[in-house]
Amino acid sequence: MILSGTIANAVAVLIGGVLGLLIGKRMPEKFGQAIIKTLSLGVIIIGISSALTESNILVVLLSLALGTAIGEGINIEQKLESMTHAVERRFIKGTGGFTKGFVTATLLFCVGSMAIMGALEGGLSNSHQTLYAKSVIDGIVSVIFAATLGVGVAFSSISVLLYQGIIALTAGSVKDFLSPEVIGAMTSAGGMLIMALGFKMLVDADLKVGNMLPAVFLPVALVPFYNWVAGLIAVL
Repeated sequence: MILSGTIANAVAVLIGGVLGLLIGKRMPEKFGQAIIKTLSLGVIIIGISSALTESNILVVLLSLALGTAIGEGINIEQKLESMTHAVERRFIKGTGGFTKGFVTATLLFCVGSMAIMGALEGGLSNSHQTLYAKSVIDGIVSVIFAATLGVGVAFSSISVLLYQGIIALTAGSVKDFLSPEVIGAMTSAGGMLIMALGFKMLVDADLKVGNMLPAVFLPVALVPFYNWVAGLIAVL
């Protein structure tokens, strides 16, 4: 089911938010941070397993190189951060506890490469490992956030469901027009980005994963081009 990972993620945020309201501030923040650091190792493994699905590594590497160049030129990471700050200024300043908790948690759980990559993975290949890992991480974070920001954090599960669900369903609707080779290359490139996310979580590495996002979509053009060139060379 295309939405399995998204539904699991939304439920994890909801349960975590409720637990956070019940526990209050009794859970030390360092516990959550330590657990998330440990879970980052699992994220890296998931990324590696996805990256190894494609045998045409040349297309994947070209996608990563060109995609990162495009992302750096557009500066996607900075634009995402600017959008986040703009939303925070618009909706959080001077508002009550519910709105602050809802908007803060929504931005945290939705505006990120892992949300996009996980939803795309679910839609394209019906694989939900990334979103299952994100569910565990978001569930833990929502406990901590709900303890301090209130019930709005639990309601951000609706945002997660809608945002990631739309991405997954959109990806699922176009996958029939993509060849298995293209989907494999997109999955592999996405796995590389998930690995980068894991390393960033683990050691706080200076990796602008948002700027790498175009790499996931470039195989749509690069795989046919590569096959054309390979066929031309074979004829010559």
